[in-house]
Amino acid sequence: MTWPHSKLATHSPASHTNPGYRYFADRDVFCAGRVAASDLDRVCSATGASIQSTCSDIQDSHLGTCASFEEVQIGSERYNLFSGCPAARTCTLVLRGGAEQFIAEVERSLHDAIMVVKRCLTHRSIVAGGGACEMEVSAHLHRYADRNVPYKQQAIIKAFAKALEIIPRQLCDNAGLDATDVLNRLRVEHRQHGHVWAGVDFTVDSGVCANLLDKHVWEPSLVKVNALQAATEAACLILSVDETIKNEESAAPQGPQRGLPPGAAQRALGMRGRGRGMPRR
Repeated sequence: MTWPHSKLATHSPASHTNPGYRYFADRDVFCAGRVAASDLDRVCSATGASIQSTCSDIQDSHLGTCASFEEVQIGSERYNLFSGCPAARTCTLVLRGGAEQFIAEVERSLHDAIMVVKRCLTHRSIVAGGGACEMEVSAHLHRYADRNVPYKQQAIIKAFAKALEIIPRQLCDNAGLDATDVLNRLRVEHRQHGHVWAGVDFTVDSGVCANLLDKHVWEPSLVKVNALQAATEAACLILSVDETIKNEESAAPQGPQRGLPPGAAQRALGMRGRGRGMPRR
């Protein structure tokens, strides 16, 4: 774990003027000041230490331990690294980038990956990624519509099945692959060859892998279930809207407010502009 360095007794110029810092620096003891309360709580949780408000009664049970402690320079900032903490269950990731938007994008991607791993640990059921699950559901709906739905409702089911192909198509677009060619290959793999876990693979020339499950491209099944449920509920909500009401007056563009014409204020006051109570001549 780390915290951004704020003040170090053995390196800070304040150690020559502050007696407290000079006292620790003379005895080769690390001393940091103005440390955030959240960082103090994390250090105590990782090392087993406890926060003390005075130095008069420090016991061995109040002290924490770690395997190694060092100060490192990362870019323009100095960080204090605590390694080998006996009670630590977390770690710190330092993200660096050339621009703020790059770091924000990396943070979002990292957060998504961590949440996927968390779902995998919570719910042990997994499916293959790379659009394999969506293509298999799409193929199943096409077969179901062809065999069991003879009327116009068949178009609705086929439209739902086609919408599921957006996921592998978007993966192909992101990777620079020919989406039309890859989707045609995936349809053949799922509908004719029966390869359930066939999906988009960026490591092969064809862009299609017959079994992504063996290549350890996994996704939690709970994520797929929630995504399908949310998409289905949104589509049903849109289809349930049978009429919209539009207010023509509020929809009309609002023009700038015009001022009063010249002399309007005087006419409203009865042309009494020559003084109070003065008769008009």
